Amino acid sequence: MIVIDLDSKVLSFTGLRNTRTAPWCWWVGPTNIERTTAMDRRSLLQKGGAASAAMLLPGASLWAQAPYPDRPIKLIVPWSAGGSTDVLARAVGQSMADGLGKPVVIDNRPGAAGRLGVDAMVKSAADGYTLAIIELAHAIAPSIYQKMPYDIMNDSAAISTLGVSPLVLVVDAQKYQAGQHQKFVADAKKAAEPLSIATSGTGSISHLAAGLYAKEAKLELQMIPYKGSAPALTDVAAGVLSGHFCTLASASSLFSAGKIVPLMVTGNRRVPQLANVPSASELGLNTMDFGQWWALVAPVKVPKPIITALHKATATALADKQVQSRISSLAIQLGSCSPDEAQAFIRAEAIKWAKVVNSLGIKPE
Repeated sequence: MIVIDLDSKVLSFTGLRNTRTAPWCWWVGPTNIERTTAMDRRSLLQKGGAASAAMLLPGASLWAQAPYPDRPIKLIVPWSAGGSTDVLARAVGQSMADGLGKPVVIDNRPGAAGRLGVDAMVKSAADGYTLAIIELAHAIAPSIYQKMPYDIMNDSAAISTLGVSPLVLVVDAQKYQAGQHQKFVADAKKAAEPLSIATSGTGSISHLAAGLYAKEAKLELQMIPYKGSAPALTDVAAGVLSGHFCTLASASSLFSAGKIVPLMVTGNRRVPQLANVPSASELGLNTMDFGQWWALVAPVKVPKPIITALHKATATALADKQVQSRISSLAIQLGSCSPDEAQAFIRAEAIKWAKVVNSLGIKPE
């Protein structure tokens, strides 16, 4: 605090390294300390008055130099609590909080197929205190919806990728055993009516996965839209629907309860958690070499030093043994990359899936 004594025309500085009054005092600047004699008091008063005024101005540089972060960080999850994205966000967010020294508060903002939460993030202050976790659906959305409230490539700044996971084709455990993919295909081909496949809505990864699967396996399937994997899986377990593509994380509780079973996983290799379930490549479904992914993003104008600090905290969190242990059962392969690499990855995914949407004849809404 700077105290100006107008009677003696001297200054005292409290809270700094030295506090002096007449006949001389210390001027504490950003990088040095100048000794000031009584002859310089008039100049010093001018400097002190200017400094005092600057400290009262909003956004003064003195305040801008506060270390980041100095308050809790909000991490928006654009889906309901309990899904794979939410589980991942909570595990990584908790570890990031430990590294940053401030809480990372999860804010679930479901709605509009994940777009509502991301829209809230891109329109928040670009100060590093509001982040969002996005996934493949957000790279697909620009090809599905004619009117988007934001531009995922130009309104957000990537911090890091978080991980990837294959999708799993799950079916009713009363009708099939794990890995019985060929039986499912045979049943689909001889059925009087197309088998029903649940999706998480038009343009969702479950919708596109089902479309690619039907095209390559030469099956006619009826797509039934749901508002997410949770209600879709409930109906698959009840035998109302024939199947659904989702992450292992979304289906894990019903797997454990013996209500549903996995028939195949997307990608070119099996996963340890489902060792008896074939991969798409093994089945000759070569266009299904893909999976769900997640990334951490911030508003586009967040300063680079803050992005760098967040990236460092994210990479540390993904290497945390406790986080890895918490996520390992969900078949999510954790992995970080630089902000520039993450931005390039998201852009490449948007281009890739725009071609898939076009190939499947899905018309923008």
